[in-house]
Amino acid sequence: MSSKTPKILIYSHDSFGLGHLRRCRAIAQSLVGDFDTLSVLILSGSPIIGSFEFRSRVDFVRIPGVIKLRNGEYTPLSLHINIDQTLAIRSSIIEHTAKVFDPDIFIVDKEPLGLRGEVLPTLEALKETDTRLVLGLRDVMDDPQILKEEWDRKNVYPALKDLYDEIWVYGPEDICDPLDGIDLPETVSDKLRYTGYLRRELPKSALDQPAPTPFDDEPYILVTPGGGGDGVEMVDWVMRAYEARQRPLFPALIVLGPFMPAAAAAQFSERAEHLRDVEIIRFTPQIEPYLANATAIVGMGGYNTFCEILSFDKPTLMVPRVVPRREQAIRAERAEKSGLLKVLPIDRYPDPDLMAAALSELPEMASPSSAGVDNLLGGLEIISSRVGEIFEEQQSDERKLVNF
Repeated sequence: MSSKTPKILIYSHDSFGLGHLRRCRAIAQSLVGDFDTLSVLILSGSPIIGSFEFRSRVDFVRIPGVIKLRNGEYTPLSLHINIDQTLAIRSSIIEHTAKVFDPDIFIVDKEPLGLRGEVLPTLEALKETDTRLVLGLRDVMDDPQILKEEWDRKNVYPALKDLYDEIWVYGPEDICDPLDGIDLPETVSDKLRYTGYLRRELPKSALDQPAPTPFDDEPYILVTPGGGGDGVEMVDWVMRAYEARQRPLFPALIVLGPFMPAAAAAQFSERAEHLRDVEIIRFTPQIEPYLANATAIVGMGGYNTFCEILSFDKPTLMVPRVVPRREQAIRAERAEKSGLLKVLPIDRYPDPDLMAAALSELPEMASPSSAGVDNLLGGLEIISSRVGEIFEEQQSDERKLVNF
């Protein structure tokens, strides 16, 4: 640390959607703002990582993309080679990048061994160095029994016990426990640190430009299915409510997301042309200004959308998915019990009257802050504090070696 500037490497496998990338990006952007000489490099399989703005001293390495099929198997996103070859290339890039970049901290997002074990060689190599190895977990992983079976099958426990130095949970301890129901040895439990949710703010470029006004300064509801790949039912349900028009509703701005199937996106855009108070945006890498200006939000319940809901403090209706994971439903149920938002179960789809009633009540609902839940959004500050402590520990160790 004394002879080089600090560096953090973050791995985000990104087989589908925006969740992993946006979480890692939020952490990276925050950290370089807190540490003047820090450089952060993100390893990502996201095909759209280049669409996002990054602060100075944050960069990325794009590894070949993969997608998960409905049967649970993975396939290359673009390359006409088999999945084993693709994973071998990805694993080699990850390990070589880590060796050359020589990070002080290596943060792995969600998957303890990476996609199909691709990060394990890098973890084993870095364990022989002074790099601090950190596993970052979102507040909810999945139904506890399903997660236990998955982790048993992947044999992740030796890595949790012998390779990782710390496990950061990006949520408050008293709302969600991602490892509930998993019998962890005490040595692993002692590595857990709960950070709180990750606050989101308007990007600097948005502060320098006029805020978007999609309905000429009229109040509007923002509808966001996140990446959009599994949001067709939710968007269709909202549009059915506007098409039925049984009661007055605030205008709706729907951001479909980059992974919304092209045919569905085209159909939604065509339907919106016949609705005077519904506008469609295919994708924007800067959704924050729209969130900030919205009167209320309709979302599915993904981790990043939830952080945005809390950060911009908007009345919210969640319509969480239940397949292939119950993660969103679990988060939404616990948030509703805490008084943070309302939930409309997807199994009531496609009743347009039910959705219209929920939309008409939404703008008058209380914002999340009125629930009085403390210490929700301290995640970035706690991560920054811990990173500073790690840097100090590493500097102290270096000084001891020099003086030995």
